[in-house]
Amino acid sequence: MDLNTEARMQKVIENLESKLVSIRAGRANPSMLNGIMVDYYGTPTPINSIANITVPEARQLFIKPFDRSALKNIEKALNEANLGINPSNNGEMIILTIPELTEDRRKEYVKQAKSVGEEAKISLRNIRQEDNEKIKKENLPEDEEKLYLEEVQELINKYNKIVDEYIKNKEDELMKV
Repeated sequence: MDLNTEARMQKVIENLESKLVSIRAGRANPSMLNGIMVDYYGTPTPINSIANITVPEARQLFIKPFDRSALKNIEKALNEANLGINPSNNGEMIILTIPELTEDRRKEYVKQAKSVGEEAKISLRNIRQEDNEKIKKENLPEDEEKLYLEEVQELINKYNKIVDEYIKNKEDELMKV
């Protein structure tokens, strides 16, 4: 019986990874700009496809557009993204200086990471519930049904541990000064 349970659970983990990357830890990371769309000649375009994003120092991002006419629109998109960072435009590129995180801000980010982890666990439980219902509808012999239900439970235990590890690592990263 193939329920592609593990593949679906793996997707939950990939989603968790991408969400955790966007929770910043006081260090510059180009992926913190993922999802920011810039109005480029009337078309919403991902920022990383119209500009080169580099990290010259641990707490700075340089955003140098391939086309200088996009500079103002990139700056506007960054302001609208509410990153909590004011972009500075020097006519050539935009410089984002990531402020040092305060203790309160760190705790806030840890809460955010835990919330993302809880969402992942909810998704995993939903997958388990769907699969358990499919197994029960199959009218399998009792011992076979029990075996499949146990397999699904083992998978959810394994993936819940993975989620916990990711959240713990992110929490350690955020609280490290």
